[in-house]
Amino acid sequence: MNQPAGLFDTAAARRIDAQATATLGGDGYVLMQRAGHAAWQCALQYWPQAWRVVVVCGPGNNGGDGYVLARLARQSGRQVWVLHLPGHAPRTPLAQRACTDYLAIGGQVELSRECLREADLVVDALFGIGLERAPDAAAADLIAAVDAAGAPVLALDVPSGVDAASGAVPGAAVHAARVLQFIVPHRGLHTGAALEHAGQRLLAGLDVPAAAFDGVGPAASRWSDALLPAQLPPRRIDTHKGESGHVLCVGGNHGSGGAAMLCAEAALRSGAGLASVATRAAHVSPLLARCPEAMVHAVEDAFDLAPLLARASVVALGPGLGQDDWARRLWAAALECGKPLVVDADALNLLAQQPRPLAQAVLTPHPGEAARLLDVDTATIQRDRFAAAQAMAERFSAVVVLKGAGTVVAAPGQLPRVIAAGNPGMAVGGMGDLLTGVIAALLAQGLAPFDAAATGALLHGLAGDAAAAAGQRGLLPRDLLPHLRALANP
Repeated sequence: MNQPAGLFDTAAARRIDAQATATLGGDGYVLMQRAGHAAWQCALQYWPQAWRVVVVCGPGNNGGDGYVLARLARQSGRQVWVLHLPGHAPRTPLAQRACTDYLAIGGQVELSRECLREADLVVDALFGIGLERAPDAAAADLIAAVDAAGAPVLALDVPSGVDAASGAVPGAAVHAARVLQFIVPHRGLHTGAALEHAGQRLLAGLDVPAAAFDGVGPAASRWSDALLPAQLPPRRIDTHKGESGHVLCVGGNHGSGGAAMLCAEAALRSGAGLASVATRAAHVSPLLARCPEAMVHAVEDAFDLAPLLARASVVALGPGLGQDDWARRLWAAALECGKPLVVDADALNLLAQQPRPLAQAVLTPHPGEAARLLDVDTATIQRDRFAAAQAMAERFSAVVVLKGAGTVVAAPGQLPRVIAAGNPGMAVGGMGDLLTGVIAALLAQGLAPFDAAATGALLHGLAGDAAAAAGQRGLLPRDLLPHLRALANP
């Protein structure tokens, strides 16, 4: 059975590195040479015709890895320049040793950036995982020069300027074509702004002993398409619709009836046995015309909603709901119904105004809604998406799906999950309504809330990727519907 891939934070990566060094006799240069060799093999594999190689080295051990690569490249006959800033001579004993070995074969160190104009390949060995702040002005200027050179960039361990633990990019950062991570994959490279800089992520295990991982676990897991079959097994031959659950979509205020219908259609295409919609009276006929499989009801208050809540197995609350008196009455009734909830859109904004624990709920905020739920600004959410998702999960005692590039799924006491699917074309109104319906359908089919949230986000992202094969720009939520059905049957 396929298992989620573990992703590690910086503290764990450093501890594993230290334990690996100890098991190898205490000489960290063994690992540094392995890293340099792996990086050079990566360069040969992906850029075999790169004859002019510029290695940008920093003062720490990431720079030391770069010096090892530079030595190997020079020994292979390539024209090699090692470039560093005036204040970035090697400072750690290992980096000094690697630099000495490079100089011993006739290698030279450059302070001028003119060599970047000649490069067929640039290797970023500037900061690695050691930098958790914005680069200073001199380093930012060098990073800009690397990007402006136009040559492909191979980053060692992490693109310089990217926080390997959180994925934040607080200042200038290298845009790498590929990143070769050492020993463990870094969780920050899978979410947020880091995705713009990381390119293709590769991993070199460096043959470290298993003992190097003693007492250290991942900080997140990566969910990809290989996990779908285990979460969505084939149905029994004698399955009936009641076993697949009844999703009630509550929303569709004046002018927003389409949001509730997208939610209901997504629930049906993701396998719900029944789907109902509680909405404004004006939307009943149009919604039935679009999707006769859905049961559409006009509701004006909590009294009208009560029998629908009683029949539902899961409530999808929020698509097109609004924040007027009608919305508040339905919102309050849904929260008290005792059924599992998927809470999205304006239902989240109402929750931010009146915070309360929702133990059976899945919350699906985008960064702006997350900021309101935590009473911070959006930049704070994006600065550390893992911390933000976990903080919401703890505050509301709920599962949280923090949407965006590299969606993060968190729950109290659980290892966060990062969704390896989705694309920029999905940044369009209505996509969240679709996701709400998908997750609600999986809850209705019996998945636990944390699994329904992660599987739903994965299914939604994969459907978006399939639909985007025809182009990301102009992608519409309804373009995902046929792909949801196909992907829900792995």
